Amino acid sequence: MVRTVWYAASGLLLFPALAAAQVPDSVRVLGEIRVSVTRNPETLGHLGASVTVLDSAAIRRSRLSTGLDEALAFVPGVVTGNRNNYSVDQRLTIRGFGARANFGVRGIKVLLDGIPQTLPDGQSTLTNLDLGLVERIELLRGSASALYGNASGGVLSLWTRVVPGFPWQLEARSEVGSFGTTKGQLVAAARSGPVAATAAISRFATDGFRQHSATEQRRGSLAANWFAGPSTVIALRIAVADDPRAENPGALTATELGVRRDSAAGSNILRGADKAATQNQFSLSARRTGRGWQADIAGWLVTRSLDNPLAAPPPAPVTATSGTWVGIERRVVGARASGSIALARASLTGGIDVQSLRDDRENQRSISGEPTGTLLLSQRERVSETGGFLQLVAPVAGPLRLRTGVRYDATHFRVADAFLADGDASGERTMRSWSGHVGLTAALQNDVTLWGSVGTAFETPTTTELANRPAGDGGFNPALGPQRSLSGELGVRAAVGQLHFELALFQTTTRDAIVAWREAGGRSYYRNAGRTRTRGGELAATWNLRSGLALLASWTHTDARFTDYRAQDGATIDTLDGRHLAGLPVDVARLGLRGDVGRHVRIDLDHALTSSQFGDDRNTIRVAGWGAGITSVRAAWRGARAAGSLEPFVVITNLFDREYVGSVNLNGAGGRVFEPAPGRTIAVGATLGVHGQN
Repeated sequence: MVRTVWYAASGLLLFPALAAAQVPDSVRVLGEIRVSVTRNPETLGHLGASVTVLDSAAIRRSRLSTGLDEALAFVPGVVTGNRNNYSVDQRLTIRGFGARANFGVRGIKVLLDGIPQTLPDGQSTLTNLDLGLVERIELLRGSASALYGNASGGVLSLWTRVVPGFPWQLEARSEVGSFGTTKGQLVAAARSGPVAATAAISRFATDGFRQHSATEQRRGSLAANWFAGPSTVIALRIAVADDPRAENPGALTATELGVRRDSAAGSNILRGADKAATQNQFSLSARRTGRGWQADIAGWLVTRSLDNPLAAPPPAPVTATSGTWVGIERRVVGARASGSIALARASLTGGIDVQSLRDDRENQRSISGEPTGTLLLSQRERVSETGGFLQLVAPVAGPLRLRTGVRYDATHFRVADAFLADGDASGERTMRSWSGHVGLTAALQNDVTLWGSVGTAFETPTTTELANRPAGDGGFNPALGPQRSLSGELGVRAAVGQLHFELALFQTTTRDAIVAWREAGGRSYYRNAGRTRTRGGELAATWNLRSGLALLASWTHTDARFTDYRAQDGATIDTLDGRHLAGLPVDVARLGLRGDVGRHVRIDLDHALTSSQFGDDRNTIRVAGWGAGITSVRAAWRGARAAGSLEPFVVITNLFDREYVGSVNLNGAGGRVFEPAPGRTIAVGATLGVHGQN
């Protein structure tokens, strides 16, 4: 911990001009920024937690809006690994949590307009997310189980555009770029009386810079708010997604990476590794606010259909083209009710969350990605989640405020085996946990906030992690259980003149850590390690040099290691105590410049540096860092008339055409851990908007 403190203090002293604010494109008084991710709306200046708030300019300013790595680049404590593989999504980690995911998002609660994109088992899907519509992001870093249950690492809350600034607005956006990349989006919004609505459609497609990596995504959404009274809002959200193609090139070995970076794993091509998915989401919510109280209710339905040919070999006989086809039909229903009430100078918040998942899972033998009808597994998986929480925020003495909370969760897993050729593997399991949190905050004068907190968290395995059994048989892995964590942090947030900065130090210990101990052909297998310990520091700041010109920086230091782990493979037992967790670079730094050139031109410069990391838990495969770093340039011109605007832009990523690895595939069989990033890429686009007059 001494080294972590030294690093953080040195960064704060030596680089005060390059530390990061919550909203990097403008100077705002911290106390005026309100957040809701803590389930008790309050101002950021009085909040004793590591929370970052991004506005629409920070999210979409001259950006392609195709991945979270763009939007979250300058958020400290967050590392987003861009696999450049839309079949498995980006890897999102917060203070080390989520790193184990070889596809999707784990250990982090994801909300879209307040509706969970995280399933009852803790797995998050981002299928219905279109960053081109997001106007605000709130990100809570650190233990969040006392508020949200199955969420060890934090909460990512995204809010989309609904209420236009004019009676009606139309916006068309088009982009073209390297490797046959195209994206088009059309947004229409209107308000009349107490009703406001926004509808959008978009299409994204790319050939991919690697072999066998073509992708197509289609999105549609409708968001409507009815202001039923001065204190009541009813919100309807409908989102549909159709992803007919997402080829999976797989990870490469060191030799393959050295010979041809844009190649794909041969087995992925021969076995037709791909993914096609459709997903629909419907939600209805209401909020009513009174004098000293607020109440929220919401209900939602999600349906999903997935066809996922994998390169994972089926049981013998195995040929060069034989793989495993996975099909899932999913239905999720959920509801929540919460409320808060003011008690003198304190506030009490409580609520109940319920959610139920049903997956009909079927595995078949496939040939070149096509299912043959030969069943390998057929089962219905059900997961139900019920949780209730209470949170108290109260003054203690002087500027000190206490925040404390408790939550109880019960997650029930049940599987009904319909493929009985290998026996009946039906069964059920219930995983229960109490979670707690306590912290002290001191909101001082001159926008300085100090805080310290301690919290517990738990995280269950996902249904996919439970269902992926090494022997290939049905049912759930009886040996895989939840992991539990204890986290503490100290932080300071301040605004000194034109400089905004935030510094946090944290430590987390986890027992029964869920780790991906083996991966083969796109399928990962999981088990519980003994214990892990993660220590780190985060530093972020913005220095507004003058109007329209700002320097930004963020730095994340994460030292995550096994403290007790005996890895057994057959008769071999490896003691991995002291080894680094795979997939986590120790240091990540970002530097940025935001500048307005005259009245209409904006130029952004970003530079990213990442230290080396390991691709396996044994730490035998080192993945090199980014050397001198990766530089990106964005430029835009904006012209506006009384009834409309035009904004063309150009984006150049990896300006100096450096070779680097964007992410890793944990513990890949045969050393297949390297997921390369492309060289220099160029994209151009334009946004055209027209609107009515107020």
